[in-house]
Amino acid sequence: MDVIRLLGIRDSALSLDEVFAAVGDHAAGGTALFVGTVRDQDHGKPVTRLSYSAHPSAEEQLHRVAEKVAADFPVTALAAVHRVGDLKLGDIAVIVAVACPHRQEAFAASRRLIDDLKAEVPIWKNQLFADGTTEWVGACE
Repeated sequence: MDVIRLLGIRDSALSLDEVFAAVGDHAAGGTALFVGTVRDQDHGKPVTRLSYSAHPSAEEQLHRVAEKVAADFPVTALAAVHRVGDLKLGDIAVIVAVACPHRQEAFAASRRLIDDLKAEVPIWKNQLFADGTTEWVGACE
């Protein structure tokens, strides 16, 4: 059975329930879940909204990142979804979840999954600040 249960780049709202259900596994003693949300400031400047864009290869790159995490840790189930499009403050931008036999492994694997997703998957963020200025960020946050 493939441990990569759910991956996606979506232009609609993300579901914690869907991601958590995807990694449910009786062999897992620990499940770690990370949820990234749109915050109201960055670099001390108020953010009013943001937009994510993805390269056409983003899902392929996400799959590659997930495969590396699954190979490096005793993962029993893994899921990762990222939102694209316009998001408001408080919206969920990304969810990753990893199930492993033990909690320490689950924490480490989920940390690697979100860190590698941010560093290697071509998703870009455009932030709109309260003063009307914008900023492109080279990798998702």
